[in-house]
Amino acid sequence: MYNRRERPAKPALTRDGIVGTALAVMRAEGMDKVTMRRLAKELDTGPASLYVYVRDTEELHAAMLDELLGEVDLDPGRSPDWRERLHKVITSYQRVLHENPSLARVAMVTRLSGPNYLAVVEAVLGRLAEGGMPKAQAAWAVDMLLLIATASAVEHGTQQENLAAAVANHDRLERVVADAPADTYPNIAAHSRELMAGPAVNRARWMFDVLISGALGTPIP
Repeated sequence: MYNRRERPAKPALTRDGIVGTALAVMRAEGMDKVTMRRLAKELDTGPASLYVYVRDTEELHAAMLDELLGEVDLDPGRSPDWRERLHKVITSYQRVLHENPSLARVAMVTRLSGPNYLAVVEAVLGRLAEGGMPKAQAAWAVDMLLLIATASAVEHGTQQENLAAAVANHDRLERVVADAPADTYPNIAAHSRELMAGPAVNRARWMFDVLISGALGTPIP
């Protein structure tokens, strides 16, 4: 008969171990499989034990996202243009979220406060300071920049989950805009080409430049 005393000791339960296991389950089977019950099974413990380290599922998801944000490239590079250095950080942040659309959606509804998220905020504020943006505007601009980057990543990631439907929807929109009757929608008809023009990457870069330029020239009320 198996002797309990000879059973190998279980690894000590830690917050990092729980988060790492959750990420492994997500990558292998999807976010919907990341439950406290499933993690407890993987870690050979009871679900109640996990709540000692993470308060609830929302906190677990935030911790998972923060772990992934450690992959963001915070090195601004050597470009003499501070906007280029800022754009490098923002696009790296977007890339991480693009690759993890389930957690990107978490970022839209959860106030993040983990060390890797704070490192991203620190890097963005550093680039804005290099551009001479006043502290008040920079403090509000960083929130808008990351919000727009997150929303873009959620949109992109969601579309990638059902690419055929996303392409069909885009094609349908193009046809609707092109065929909009000028007597009913005169402004849409006048701008039909411009409304659908430009690759997504150029539109994203322009959007960030507009936000930055606006923040630089708009005082805080």
